[in-house]
Amino acid sequence: MNCNDYESPEQLVRYSYHSSLDNTSREYYVYLPKGYYSQKDKKWPVILFLHGDGERGNGLDELAYTRIHGPLYEAWAMKKNLPFVLIVPQLPMFGRDTLGISYLQNRSLSNVPKRFDTGVPTRAPFFSGPPIQSSPMVEEFADDLPFFSDGWNRVENDLLAILDTSHNELQIDPNRIYLTGLSYGGFGTWYMGSKHPEKFAAIAPVVAWGHPQIIPPIAKHNLPIWVFAGGKDLTVEKKYFYKGMAMLESLGHTKMQFTIHEDLGHDAWKRVYTGDELYNWLLSHSLKDSND
Repeated sequence: MNCNDYESPEQLVRYSYHSSLDNTSREYYVYLPKGYYSQKDKKWPVILFLHGDGERGNGLDELAYTRIHGPLYEAWAMKKNLPFVLIVPQLPMFGRDTLGISYLQNRSLSNVPKRFDTGVPTRAPFFSGPPIQSSPMVEEFADDLPFFSDGWNRVENDLLAILDTSHNELQIDPNRIYLTGLSYGGFGTWYMGSKHPEKFAAIAPVVAWGHPQIIPPIAKHNLPIWVFAGGKDLTVEKKYFYKGMAMLESLGHTKMQFTIHEDLGHDAWKRVYTGDELYNWLLSHSLKDSND
């Protein structure tokens, strides 16, 4: 084989950082796609992925929980060929392990999907849910933002620092930084997209709705956004999504998509991240294009 034909394999590495929240030492995953090391001059697009409630932890020995769902699960365990650098931090527990939440109390690192030398693990089945039904739009919202006392907003500065480190240490394209997350991470995606719309070429909150308070900056910057909901989702119900999407439209936002998987529950994220549509849509957006 000609040495010029060599394509470096995928790698999953850990990066260390000190959290500005409490000055603790933590780590995050960086997935380097096939060809990252062998294509020395290439600048790679990036996905910053924010996980859900069940995958939070201490950022050290518990970091592996972040491999259970989302793009990192697809790329590493299921060997999906994703041409992105994936950045996957871990949200601290913030005391939620003391609340008797079963999926946090009963989890085990032994259940984290592994990457096999040959083949891939068996996918978990979709959650069951109620019959498909219509849902009215919720018009009134509390002033408090949802899932924020223990959510991703609390580590906003850490996320920004991680992105800065990535700019300095990785072969990444600064015009193609994408943000997506599921459930708690989806609400974090809405928040970070609203606070820093100039940083991301596109965002995709999955099974998480946008509070009316954080809609205007996204609309002002016409930040490309694709929102996903589960029609049978009883955890984050679709009726809460409509108000924010209607606001985006009324404020003149032209780069929005809204998809409800009517046949799926809260784990609609499985279909979203398994397919190719979201990744292709992300790659169709660039800050360079939006600034032309």
